[in-house]
Amino acid sequence: MGADGAEVVGAIGAGLCVLVGVTHDDTFANARKLADKLWHLRIIDDENGVMNRSVADTSREILVVSQFTLYADTGAGRRPSYIAAAKPDHAEPLVAAVVDELRLLGATVATGRFRTDMHVALVNDGPVTLFIEI
Repeated sequence: MGADGAEVVGAIGAGLCVLVGVTHDDTFANARKLADKLWHLRIIDDENGVMNRSVADTSREILVVSQFTLYADTGAGRRPSYIAAAKPDHAEPLVAAVVDELRLLGATVATGRFRTDMHVALVNDGPVTLFIEI
C-alpha cells in the first residue's frame, strides 16, 4: 500500500518510466522494435556526465504504463479527440508485448493496470523526456 492507503500495482527504483500509447496501425513488430529501442537507448549519464549508457547498462528497471491519451488530437476545438488511439482490444496485447519483450531482453519491468485510473508518481532525475515514435 502507498502512503495514502492506495494499492501500489507497480514500482521501480532508478530506471525509465515509459508511457506507451498505441494507435490503430501498430503491430507486434512495432512492440518488439519499441522494446529494443527502450532497452538500448543511451540516455543515462556515465561517470563523466555524458548520456552514454542505457537502461540495459544500468538499473535494468522500467515502469511501463499504458496511456491512450498520448494520441489525443487537440487541433480543433477545446475537447481532445481520441480517435487515433487504438481500442483496448487492439492496444492491450501490444502493450503486453512491449513488456514481454523487455523482460526477454533482461529488464525488470513493473506495470500499471490496463484500463484503470492510476496515480503515477515520477521523480524526473535529469533533463530527459523523449517522445519515441516507432
